Amino acid sequence: MATISISMQQKVEELKKRTSEVMLGGGADKLEKQRQSGKLTARERIDAFIDPDSFEETGMFAEHRAVLFGMQGKKMPADGVITGAGSVGGRLVHLASQDFTVSGGSAGEVHSIKVAEIMMQSLKTGSPFVFINDSGGARVQEGIDSLSGYGRSSTPT
Repeated sequence: MATISISMQQKVEELKKRTSEVMLGGGADKLEKQRQSGKLTARERIDAFIDPDSFEETGMFAEHRAVLFGMQGKKMPADGVITGAGSVGGRLVHLASQDFTVSGGSAGEVHSIKVAEIMMQSLKTGSPFVFINDSGGARVQEGIDSLSGYGRSSTPT
C-alpha cells in the first residue's frame, strides 16, 4: 500500500479552505438573503454580543451523520449552529447561535449535541449560557435523533 505524504503547508491550506467554507454558513446567497430580511447572521449576532476578538469557536467542523431522506452527502457547515465561548464586559460566557442559512437553523443530532456540550462547559465554569435561537425547529429527516442530543446527560467533572 502506497503512503501519501501531505506536507504541513498542504495541511494548513486545506484547513484554511475548510474554515472559509464553514464561515459562509449556507452560502453567500443565503447570508445575503438573511441580511436583506433585516436579520443578522449567526456569526454577526455573536460578534455584536461579545467583546471584540474574544470568541473561541468549538465544533466548527462538526458534520451530521444522517443518511436517510436525502441527507447522505449533504453539507451543513457547523451543522447549523455556532458554539463556543467569549466574554461580555470581560466576563466569560458560553453561547450557541443557530444559523438559519444552514437548513433553516434546524436542530439535528450533532447540532443538539454541540449545544448540550457547550451548556455543560457553562455549567462546569459557572458562567452564563446564552442561546441565540433562529431555527425552523427539529430536522425532521433525522427523526427523534434530531433532538436526542439535548437530552444526553453527562456530569460535569
